[in-house]
Amino acid sequence: MTTTMIDSATMFRRDLKHALRYPVMTISGIGTAVIFLLLFVGVFGNALGADFLPAGAGRYIDYVAPGVILMAAGTGTAATAIKINQDMLEGFIARLRTMSIARMSVLTGQVIGSLVRTLISGVLVVLVAVALGFRPSATPVEYLAAFGVFAMLTFALTWMAVAFGLATKTVAGANSLTLILQFLPLISSAFLPTDSMPAGVAWFAEHQPYTPIIETLRGLLMGSGIGTSAWWAIGWCVVLAAVGFFWSRALYNRPRGA
Repeated sequence: MTTTMIDSATMFRRDLKHALRYPVMTISGIGTAVIFLLLFVGVFGNALGADFLPAGAGRYIDYVAPGVILMAAGTGTAATAIKINQDMLEGFIARLRTMSIARMSVLTGQVIGSLVRTLISGVLVVLVAVALGFRPSATPVEYLAAFGVFAMLTFALTWMAVAFGLATKTVAGANSLTLILQFLPLISSAFLPTDSMPAGVAWFAEHQPYTPIIETLRGLLMGSGIGTSAWWAIGWCVVLAAVGFFWSRALYNRPRGA
């Protein structure tokens, strides 16, 4: 266990150095979420808020900001998948397999680094939302719980991104797979209530992973109640994290050339 922690810390430091040396991917992840925030609040906000939000729902920016904040967790996955894929293609991971280190520390260090970067990105997106007029009414405990929800989703999506990076044979393929995680919030309750959508789309939006997580975060930040969505949010995050972890482990442990 001690060896695993030391080796994971070493891989974590390597990931941070790469992030500082090549910050474009991190900036891109933040920028995508901010662009969506500016687009939907500044361009579509008045029309969408007036036409689709139910009475008493408040201002549109207060409705949409929680969903865009969670988008930062998805947009951060591209850098993770690309870095893992590059390490595979360049033979770095193959060399590590021949060394006396904890095998999973290579992936664990990457996950911790991605988690730290994405949490910082989420904070920056929140600051932009506040600058645009977002005014949450959460208590300190609710803020802490909201941070936990964001961290939980980030952890789950990061493991999925690691699996995507290991599963694909090109950087382009790894990046393309993460688009699923980045843009799935577009078909959720992030920007509009699901009951305003056509029947088939509404069913998908209601039952896909992002919607209960968004509703949980929105309820915590705006004091509107979360009902049973918190349990669904936790369940989805556990499932995604487990799928990503075990898929990644299977791909990482497969024989070279398989």
